[in-house]
Amino acid sequence: MTGRSEKLVFTGMQGAQLAARLDLPDGKPGGYALFAHCFTCSKDIFAASRIAEGLTSHGIAVLRFDFTGLGASEGEFANTNFSSNVGDLVAAADYLRDHFDAPAILIGHSLGGAAVLAAATRVPEAKAVCTIGAPADPAHVVHNFANAIIEIEGEGEAEVHLAGRPFRIQKQFLDDINGHNLIQHIAGLKKALLVFHSPIDSTVGIENAGTIYSAARHPKSFVSLDDADHLLSRRDDAVYVANVIAAWAARYVGTAKHTAKSPEITAAPGTVVVTTTGEGKLTNAISVGGRHNLTADEPVTVGGNDTGPTPYDLLLSAIGACKSMTMKMYADHKGFPLTGCTVTLKHDKIHARDCEDCETKGGKIDDIDVEIEVFGDMDDVTRQKIVDIADKCPVHKTLHSEVRINSRLKGAGA
Repeated sequence: MTGRSEKLVFTGMQGAQLAARLDLPDGKPGGYALFAHCFTCSKDIFAASRIAEGLTSHGIAVLRFDFTGLGASEGEFANTNFSSNVGDLVAAADYLRDHFDAPAILIGHSLGGAAVLAAATRVPEAKAVCTIGAPADPAHVVHNFANAIIEIEGEGEAEVHLAGRPFRIQKQFLDDINGHNLIQHIAGLKKALLVFHSPIDSTVGIENAGTIYSAARHPKSFVSLDDADHLLSRRDDAVYVANVIAAWAARYVGTAKHTAKSPEITAAPGTVVVTTTGEGKLTNAISVGGRHNLTADEPVTVGGNDTGPTPYDLLLSAIGACKSMTMKMYADHKGFPLTGCTVTLKHDKIHARDCEDCETKGGKIDDIDVEIEVFGDMDDVTRQKIVDIADKCPVHKTLHSEVRINSRLKGAGA
């Protein structure tokens, strides 16, 4: 999976701690999306995880979470309803806004799509809304437990089996879901809308997509999922949805500028070429001898996108690699049973007056701390010999010798 995934927890509408997962792309996200799962599903259903994976490959971060009482979230499902789902969605958007960035894209699958449509106006930063196999009326889910309606109405609640698991449905759930007019929310959306639906969806009929599309105002789009099933159980279907969302959303939330590829550069053998990528304020692409490609950047706190190591990180990497290689070659030459080594480096700026053995006495100096571990069946004397040779590595010696750096404008003086 591109990027990384973080487990998070936030407080839902009813006060329960809701389990969430934030899928992040490599580098700074081009935008954030909030994903709502289907009725009685969880954030880890295949459709949710695969769509999130697809969107992160396009530079879009995705927060998906378990509604109250579902998955790994706290709370009692029996005490929830459609209104609490909408409230959980708004709470998730608030969490994103407070800790990362407000979601610009809202995505909902099945009943989650209906919840997204109802919650959209309460997330002012959201500019694009996407539904996947969503019902035009949240009361549509009642068909899942239609044979228990009489018991629920008469006894106040009933245990029903959905997707092979028992759930307790209370009368308040029915009362709440029947009190929602989703068409009004859709008509007043004032956001770009993308409707996905399969014409062979046997869980939520295709006519629901027609109702949603007709009620919405432009800009609106419809994409047929051909022979996909309701849960998008085939990986290709979920990947297709993610790719279409990313391309469509870029028009409204400006994610495209974060997904552009780095410029193609190729350094000649024996040279290194560094060039700005245009993807971030400080992001640079590096070609090493035409054989290896790297990225350099700075942390977000200093204006970068954090898409790669900083120049000082690369410097420390060069020192550490050189020391490690030198120790290995020395041990092999001497026949020492060295099985491996680890070099840990840290760079800092310190006041010269704090350095007793430094020639410079004023201002600040660069301080590079190096800690070395050597592994193998050796005595301490042998270990120290191997560590001592590390300071004789070529890069270390270069930093301690006189160095000329000649910078010139290309073509100048020719």
